[in-house]
Amino acid sequence: MPNDPKFFGESLPYLKPFQVKGKLIVIEGTDGTGRSTQIQLLKNWLEVQGYAVIETGWARSNLMSKSIEMAKTGNMMDRMTFTMLYATDFADRFENQIVPALKAGHIVLADRYVYTAYVRDRMRENADPKWIRDLFSFAIVPDLTIYLKIGIDQLIPRVIESGGMNYWEAGLDLHMGQDLFDSFVNYQSVLIQEYDKLSKEFGFESVDASKSVDDIHEKIREKVKEVVGRKPSAAAKAKA
Repeated sequence: MPNDPKFFGESLPYLKPFQVKGKLIVIEGTDGTGRSTQIQLLKNWLEVQGYAVIETGWARSNLMSKSIEMAKTGNMMDRMTFTMLYATDFADRFENQIVPALKAGHIVLADRYVYTAYVRDRMRENADPKWIRDLFSFAIVPDLTIYLKIGIDQLIPRVIESGGMNYWEAGLDLHMGQDLFDSFVNYQSVLIQEYDKLSKEFGFESVDASKSVDDIHEKIREKVKEVVGRKPSAAAKAKA
């Protein structure tokens, strides 16, 4: 049944009142935990079940994605500017992707959500946490947030195997270590601590991200079923 959306604060002032027919499912976690892989596996599985699904991700809006990539490549903008770029990116995707899909009854799979801003922008800006949260308070509260939880000792080999550490994943702009590896360990350790705190505060569903891809996917499916139920596909109906 359609229902009124629940916001973290207040909706964007120019959005007309609407009802939500779909579900918003978020996958959060630090770098290297396999979020994108699990999003794709989940999307494929849900579509086989007969659901209409859209995927959205951090810094992927049509309006801002190229600008953010250029800013990161040039490493010329200050931290506050980055915060506002990401907030604009999210607002664009929220208005033009997330809300229309939820109104239409789709399942929205979000690779990162406002919690990423709570953690990363809070660290980079050293700002009042309330200011960061107020900035993103127009967001809808997800129906389910899955947290891919991992320890730093398990994370390091995964990141190395998948291509290594980069400037931003290592938090080099924060000067948290004497070299790339040292900075990565320190930065990601703090991120994990902050995600753990958010998990308790917002009731994330934690999944052990140190397990195999298939094991993680199975755990995620179990949690998603509780939210969306099971909807037989056309092929399944034909066999019945």
